[in-house]
Amino acid sequence: MSERNRLLELLTELAYEKRKVTLSSGKESDFYIDTKQASLTAEGHYLVGRLVLAEIRAHFAGAQAVGGMTMGADPIASAVSLTSWLQASPLPAFYVRKEPKGHGTNQWLEGKKGLPVPAQVVVVEDVVTTGASTLKAIERCRVEGLHVLGVVALVDREEGGREAVEEAGVELRSLFRRSDFP
Repeated sequence: MSERNRLLELLTELAYEKRKVTLSSGKESDFYIDTKQASLTAEGHYLVGRLVLAEIRAHFAGAQAVGGMTMGADPIASAVSLTSWLQASPLPAFYVRKEPKGHGTNQWLEGKKGLPVPAQVVVVEDVVTTGASTLKAIERCRVEGLHVLGVVALVDREEGGREAVEEAGVELRSLFRRSDFP
């Protein structure tokens, strides 16, 4: 079985639920995908790292770092960074806070000191619905002086998020789409 198929199997088994939910966008849906349930398993973390890194290398070859909005992007950025190190071509990870740290440096980005200046980055996302969270991460990266080359998501719910991100001038790639799930 291919790594992509195995990750889809893990996501379907551990992360996908067919039930009524209200999403962070406020929209109602008849299914939910909590990718962290799969990406935080050892096997899932390994597969996410390998597959997302391969997508970055294939489509955003100039990337110097990878990160996104906490908490959905955290395991993805971590997995990609570790995998890149193991492949002897390291990409540091960073996390974008939803609000500035309330003490100390009041920073918005964790891991910024490990990034080249200026850095060419790829934003990673767990699930894209409307694109609102992704657009916030892109904007925060830009404010922090990072150049966003593109976005790689685990799942595109196919509900307008890709179009919203691409209207902002950023290419969005996804490993999976809503149509890949039951």
